[in-house]
Amino acid sequence: MRKKVDFLPEHLENSYSFETYKTFVTDLVAQGKTSGPEQREDLIHYTELNAKRMKRIEKTTVLTEELKASLARIKESFTWILISEAWCGDAAQIVPVIGKIVDQNSKIDLKIILRDEHLSIMDHYLTNGSKSIPKLICLDQDFQEVFVWGPRPKSIQQVVTDAKAEGISDHTILVERLQNAYNLDHTRSIQNEMNELIDLL
Repeated sequence: MRKKVDFLPEHLENSYSFETYKTFVTDLVAQGKTSGPEQREDLIHYTELNAKRMKRIEKTTVLTEELKASLARIKESFTWILISEAWCGDAAQIVPVIGKIVDQNSKIDLKIILRDEHLSIMDHYLTNGSKSIPKLICLDQDFQEVFVWGPRPKSIQQVVTDAKAEGISDHTILVERLQNAYNLDHTRSIQNEMNELIDLL
């Protein structure tokens, strides 16, 4: 059952395509900045790493034939809203894959928005009460919500769950574990999950 969302198309005017988002992040790195209101040294460092990571993932990701076949069957027009920030490590892993996916079918219009500039939208898509990103919201032509995905593939989310169960609170350790999990996964999990969702369209 599709439901009407509480925001309007004009709320997405300040958005990026995949190409303009990449340029935005590259420009931030050149300026020694990050996105969002907090210009902390660690977030600026993560932004620099993420710019390199996005380039690598975009270059090395090969979409499965199954996913490409599912994408080719899409006849209806959709808007995909992807909530991100330049400093977010998970977003750096996910955004390039979503970018390659939407490039397969012109019926999908990708709009990347920044979390901290769109809190009224983010607040509708919290994860256990937190503003975890990235979040992908698929809307149909009538601006009705078709599906919501994120902030991570289930297999990667399990890394976070396991770390919490172990009582690990050190952010550096968690980031390292997540990075290792993404490296071993080679985008398989997100491609599989996207394929399952696209098959429902």
